[in-house]
Amino acid sequence: MPDADISTLEAVALAATRSAAVAGYAWVGRNDQKGADAAATSAMRAALADAPGRGTVVIGEGEKDDAPMLFNGEVVGNGHGPDFDIAVDPLEGTSFCARDLPGSLATIAFGEAGTLWSPGPGFYMDKIVVPPRAKDVIDLDDPPEKTLAKVAEALGKEVADLRVVIMDKPRHKELIARVLRAGAAVQTPAGGDVGGSLAVLMPTFDIDLLLGVGGTPEGVMTAAAVRALGGGMLGRLAPQRDEEADAIRAAGMSLDRVYDCAELVAGDAFFVASGVNGGPLLGRPRTGGGTTVVESLLISRGQIRHITHTTFD
Repeated sequence: MPDADISTLEAVALAATRSAAVAGYAWVGRNDQKGADAAATSAMRAALADAPGRGTVVIGEGEKDDAPMLFNGEVVGNGHGPDFDIAVDPLEGTSFCARDLPGSLATIAFGEAGTLWSPGPGFYMDKIVVPPRAKDVIDLDDPPEKTLAKVAEALGKEVADLRVVIMDKPRHKELIARVLRAGAAVQTPAGGDVGGSLAVLMPTFDIDLLLGVGGTPEGVMTAAAVRALGGGMLGRLAPQRDEEADAIRAAGMSLDRVYDCAELVAGDAFFVASGVNGGPLLGRPRTGGGTTVVESLLISRGQIRHITHTTFD
């Protein structure tokens, strides 16, 4: 994709996540996840409506969460410009937003047309995310103890010095216990594996790898950031219900195939997030005196950019 097109689409994506973040922030602490989702989605859809070009949503959160999300196959934009793929979660961490816990983000990734992987009816995937220095040593079939040893060696650390992000879910009880027994430290957020993956990739965070099962939309968006920064990532579909597994098989997809980052995102791509209710990555929108300030993160073309945007009423 030409640099001029990428720059144009970066501005579109930033506008979309900022709009979603401000809309979602109005629902912080209201204990209404679907209301917050709907507000963020509506704002993001409106921001994307006049995007220069034709964007196709390859993967969104609506089907997985039965939420009012931008849906798979939805087309946005005015048609006057490049074609591009979209992976999106207008409100990553809806429970955080609803309960006013830190970490909720408005997120989106753009890629060249036809380059973002579509998981079809697969809603969940097993993932490993590591920094660039460890990208050649990971294997999704390794037991966690072996993964820790290999990553530690690649990073020049002892296993006891590693810090691992694993979401605090019942499905991860054994995984967390094994990582702890191996001697590594574990950070267990209640959700938000996009944020956990970003912490692995960003040098200002003391996180060495992410393990465990999370959503496929989050996986593809994470892969866009991983590819842009040269990190390592592997993923494999991990259905959480028999119906999901049956649907994957009926679609002719394998439950055993492991996808690397270049298969999840097969061309130029970038990732954007804006803060909704604050957290270690991004602050919440701030309003007052007729101004609104939104903090965003753009990961593109090998760079991480923190952007503070101010609008005036």
